Amino acid sequence: MAGESDVLNGECRCGRLQLRVRGRPILTMACHCTGCQRMTSSAFSLSALYSSAAFEVAEGEPVIGGLRGATRHFFCPHCMSWLFTRPEGLDAFVNVRATMLDDSRSFTPFIETYTCEALPWAKTPAVHSFEKFPPMERYQDLVQEFADRFGGTGP
Repeated sequence: MAGESDVLNGECRCGRLQLRVRGRPILTMACHCTGCQRMTSSAFSLSALYSSAAFEVAEGEPVIGGLRGATRHFFCPHCMSWLFTRPEGLDAFVNVRATMLDDSRSFTPFIETYTCEALPWAKTPAVHSFEKFPPMERYQDLVQEFADRFGGTGP
C-alpha cells in the first residue's frame, strides 16, 4: 500500500481511463452482496476508500452504470470496467476498485460486508466481517483501527 505522500496510478482494462490516488486509503473492503458479484462477475468486489481530495480521474471521462441511483458507480465507456463508486450521501469519499490500481496486491480487505449473500466458498482475510454494512457508529472506530494497524489516514 502507498505511503502518506505516495501516488498510485491505475487504469481500466483498455487503458483509456486513468485514475490517480494520493496517500493511503482510509479503509479497505470486500463486499459480498449480489450486486457487487454481478457487477464484477466475481465472488465479491474489492475496494479502497479514499477522500475525494486524494482521488482524481487523470484521463478520460467515466460514465455512470450499475443501478444509476443515489450511489453512483463509474465505468469506462469503452471497456466497461467498474472503476469507482461515489457512495450515497458521502460525497467526501470515493470507493476505488482496488484492482484497478497498478499495485493492487497490497490492498487486503480489512472489513468484509454482506456476508449474508456471500458464496459459501468465497473467503477473505478480512479482520472484521459484517452480515450487511457495519452500523454507522462503528465506522469511526474501524477507520481508526485500520489507521493504527496499517498507517491509513484515520478519521
